[in-house]
Amino acid sequence: MGEITRVFIDTSKQIFQLHGVDAGEAVVVRKTLKRSQLATFFGSIPPTVVGLEACGASHHWARVLGSLGHEVRLVAPQHVKAYVRRNKNDARDAEGGCEAMSRPTMTFVPVKTVEDQAVLMLVSLRDRLVRQRTQVTNAIRGHASEFGLVAPTGLDKIDDLLARIACDETLPILARELFAIEAQGLAQLQARLKQVDTKLMAWHRADETSRRLAQVPGIGPIGATLLRVKTPAPEVFKSGRQYAAWMGLTPKDHSTAGKTKLGVITRAGDEALRAVLVSGAMSVIRQARTRPDRASPWLIALLERKAPKEAAVALANKMARIAWKLMITGQAYAPGHSQQPGLKAA
Repeated sequence: MGEITRVFIDTSKQIFQLHGVDAGEAVVVRKTLKRSQLATFFGSIPPTVVGLEACGASHHWARVLGSLGHEVRLVAPQHVKAYVRRNKNDARDAEGGCEAMSRPTMTFVPVKTVEDQAVLMLVSLRDRLVRQRTQVTNAIRGHASEFGLVAPTGLDKIDDLLARIACDETLPILARELFAIEAQGLAQLQARLKQVDTKLMAWHRADETSRRLAQVPGIGPIGATLLRVKTPAPEVFKSGRQYAAWMGLTPKDHSTAGKTKLGVITRAGDEALRAVLVSGAMSVIRQARTRPDRASPWLIALLERKAPKEAAVALANKMARIAWKLMITGQAYAPGHSQQPGLKAA
C-alpha cells in the first residue's frame, strides 16, 4: 500500500466513510469506521491532508484531527456535490470529496475555535428567544382580538393589553387565567433574553474587532458579533467584493456570448449575516429619509434611482466591503477620510 497523501471523510453521527489516495492518485484507503475508531485510526498513520464536508460537527473533528498533526481542510458541501457521480452512497460521497479537495482552485472553510462556536451558540440562542417572544405576543394579540380587545403594534404595548385583560371582568375566568399563564411565559422569556443580551454585549465590548465593526452605520453589536465570529479568517477573501459575494449580496450572472445579464442577488452563503446587514441598511435608509442633511451623498443619489429595498441591498453590499476592509487592515471606521474613504488608522 502506498503512503496516504490525501484522505476524505464522509461524516455522520456514528459511521464515517474514508477514501484516501497516494501520490499517484491510486486508492489506498477505502474503509468504514465507527465514531470511537476515528481518532485511533488517524493517530496511527503519519500526518497527511484530511478533508471533511463543512457540516455539523465538522469543526470539532477538524480540531481533533489537527491536534493529531494532520492538515485539515473543510470543503463546502455544494463544492463536493459537483464531484459526486451517480448512484450516490457514502463511498461515492467520500470519493467525490477526495477529488474536490485536490482541485487547485478549491476554496476551504476556516476551522472555527471553540470560543467562536460558543459565541455563535449565544447568538443562536438569542435568535430563538426572540422568535419565541414574537410567537407568544402574536398569540396574546390574536386571542385578545377574539374578545374584542386590540392594542397598537409594538412590543411595548403588550403589557398595557395584559393589564386591561386582567381588569376586564366581562371576560370568562378561564380566559383570564390562560392570559395570565401567557403573561408569565412572556415575562420568563424577557428575563432569559435580558441575560443573553448581557452576555452578548459583554463579549462584544471585550472584542476589539467587534467594537470597530460596530462603528459602521447600520452594524450594531449583534451584526458586529456575527461578522466577527462567522468570518474567522477574512484574509481568505481576495477583495471586499468577493466577501460580499460569499454572503450572497452580489447579482446572479447569466452572461453568455459576450452579453452581460445580471439578475437578483444570489442569496448564497450565510443567511443570518445577509439578513442582519440588510436590516441594518434599512435602518440607515429610514434615517436618511428623515434627515437627508446627515446622509451621505452616495446614499441620497442611490435612493433617487432605486426603490428602498433595492437600495438596502446595495448598501448592505457596501457595508460588507467596509467590514472586510476593517477586519483585514485593523483600521477604524471614519466616514469621509481623504486618503481612503470610510477608514482611518487605528
